[in-house]
Amino acid sequence: MKKISVTGKTIEDAVQSGLAQLNTTEDKVKVHIIEEPTKGFLGLIGSKDAKVELEYISDVVDEAFEFLKDIVDKMKLDVSVEIGQKDDEKFINLTGSEVGILIGRRGQTLDSLQYLVNIVANRYANSYHRVLLDAENFRQKRKNTLEQLAGKIADRVIRYKRDVSLEPMTPQDRKIIHTYLQEHSKVSTKSEGKEPNRYVVVTLK
Repeated sequence: MKKISVTGKTIEDAVQSGLAQLNTTEDKVKVHIIEEPTKGFLGLIGSKDAKVELEYISDVVDEAFEFLKDIVDKMKLDVSVEIGQKDDEKFINLTGSEVGILIGRRGQTLDSLQYLVNIVANRYANSYHRVLLDAENFRQKRKNTLEQLAGKIADRVIRYKRDVSLEPMTPQDRKIIHTYLQEHSKVSTKSEGKEPNRYVVVTLK
């Protein structure tokens, strides 16, 4: 959690100064009073300002939601940002007629957006928590497509007894191929090439 110490003529002044520095609202911080303001002789000499400590309370999913909502609003897209939950894990889901713009070619824009979202959402967290970003169940559909492809490629490798190299893929897509075929009795997989042109090769065992 991010903590800052600030001073002000009053406790309220100090708190407001701290909120401005953190660029946040009072409901997202814990306030610890370190020193009460004191009045000196004749209200001037020896007076002391109030000193408070503000501790930023970070919920990574809420941070991700606010960040994405701001992006969508600024781009003026017909896209809704929602917090969903699956298997006791929260995730961010995008829906709407223009959601394809945020998905991009084969999910590349969605992956890039997820990477950026995780950096922003975890900026004040004590430990890293990965936030999954999805768009109208795109990730499950993409997973199904890649698994079907992996099965067909494995059959081709077995039939022709020849390695097959797939087109360059993102790390997430390559992982799906590797995972799907890792228990296959007749073929194995490996990644070759350099990013962003790294690709999967399916070979006979």
